[in-house]
Amino acid sequence: MSLDITNDTNWFTEACDECGSAFSLKIKGKLHEETSDFQKIEVFETTHYGKLMVIDGFTMLSTEDNFLYHEMMTHPALYSHPQPKNVLVIGGGDCGTLKEVLKHPEVNKAHQVEIDERVTRLSEKYFPELCSSNADPRAELHFADGIQWVKDAKPGDYDIIIVDSTDPIGPAEGLFNETFYRSCKNILGDKGILVQQSESPIAHVNLIREMHKAMAAAGFEFTHTMDFPQPLYPSGWWSATMASNTQFGEGRIEDVKSKDFETLYYSELKHRAAMETPTYLSIKLK
Repeated sequence: MSLDITNDTNWFTEACDECGSAFSLKIKGKLHEETSDFQKIEVFETTHYGKLMVIDGFTMLSTEDNFLYHEMMTHPALYSHPQPKNVLVIGGGDCGTLKEVLKHPEVNKAHQVEIDERVTRLSEKYFPELCSSNADPRAELHFADGIQWVKDAKPGDYDIIIVDSTDPIGPAEGLFNETFYRSCKNILGDKGILVQQSESPIAHVNLIREMHKAMAAAGFEFTHTMDFPQPLYPSGWWSATMASNTQFGEGRIEDVKSKDFETLYYSELKHRAAMETPTYLSIKLK
């Protein structure tokens, strides 16, 4: 578990006990602070990373490096599905994941279900570039409990479910277990894919291992963890774990090559690399 240990007004520091390390950003000042019905939300102006959103003391995103996370949470999964028409984003209140999803012309419908509306409203103010697709007619923003939303959805409603959540504590705790994964499987189509942020491959290997077990117990035949850099998060190395009843491979790699939208990190080569598990992680997940 990480802990906010801001001791100097010129720096924001988040320490990670599991890593035995900490990451600091030099700040110009605090732009906003409030406590919503669910959590404490702060927004800072940094000297080098643009704006920074912090929830309950944990770094959520910065202007400078959020593209790494948002691109890898979306494009590998969408290009692994033969025809991803209907997408559900659980969490993702900053709307960066939704924006990336809507870059895919084959998507007909994208539901975002975020429990805390204040995260989205503050993102619209301080991170408007991430919310630029919110008015897309294919997008629907719902402020509700994602766990209940999944329970209430119908079988086959979605092709892709993206769980863009905070750490598995507080409001997000119920998103990391077999019961939730089973509910997700029930509302996915035959070739549906679930993808969930799965913390650090350095600091949280036990969590990732337990996610694989829970996804398998929920009925998913195949699981795979992708890794990617994320400077602001504990250890600087992050992951997303996918589950499906279809084997992961290259997916629609020709479509990746010919995509007509810009990505800053994701590419054909990054897609191929994401489908390969580093030796270190393969050993740790056994």
